[in-house]
Amino acid sequence: MENKPFLTIDNQSITLAQALAYLRATGDLQPFLLKIIRQHLLETELQTRDDLEIDSTIIEQAVIDFRLENQLTNPDRFQEWLKTQGISYAEFRYQIAATLKIEKLKVEVTAPELEKYFNDNKALLVQVVLSRIVVADKDFALSLKNQILEESSRFELLAREHSLTDDRLLNGMMGVVPLGQIPEQLQEFVATAKPGELIGPLEIDGRYALLCVHQFLPACLEGQLKRELQDQIFDQWLQEKAQKLTIKMHVE
Repeated sequence: MENKPFLTIDNQSITLAQALAYLRATGDLQPFLLKIIRQHLLETELQTRDDLEIDSTIIEQAVIDFRLENQLTNPDRFQEWLKTQGISYAEFRYQIAATLKIEKLKVEVTAPELEKYFNDNKALLVQVVLSRIVVADKDFALSLKNQILEESSRFELLAREHSLTDDRLLNGMMGVVPLGQIPEQLQEFVATAKPGELIGPLEIDGRYALLCVHQFLPACLEGQLKRELQDQIFDQWLQEKAQKLTIKMHVE
């Protein structure tokens, strides 16, 4: 089987072994295999669990919603889209149904863990509204800080004029950032700051940052955050199942 063509490029056949060798050479083989293992685990769950079945009316509504969201309500346009994706309508509907089943499985798997996981990580899930000025020189950063504290210049103007990061175009505004996504060496400084407080200069990867903390937003187990935590718990569950598998490659 390994000598049979896997795909053809300009009439040149590429075997599966060659394709895997290419992925190994680029460092993409392991992520590729992990995706296969993950999908295998999901397909096994979907095929062996009768309790994950989705009512056909819910599937049809999901199909309608997808077509509306992607402006595919016109039948001819929808058929053309299916063609460009290389799938039939039956395959498309199966994908929609599978997505709904996976979401149902995710809710079931994560429900017992979700609240505890949230409470255990709540401190790092707090969101902070931050602005920053990042410069290459510590003394210059101190000079900018003094200007701000002496009110001889505004943080926003100095950020726009001097900061080295792209958010200088937004007056240094980083927006809403979960505390857990802030570099670890900065987390304590930010977590203990008061709204309106100026922090720094602090060294980050050889540069020096002034941070202005505008507001803290407490974490709530709902909306986007809830979905992100469900994804994290579900991924951990799949990883634990994968670790119990015996996996061998048979292509040289």
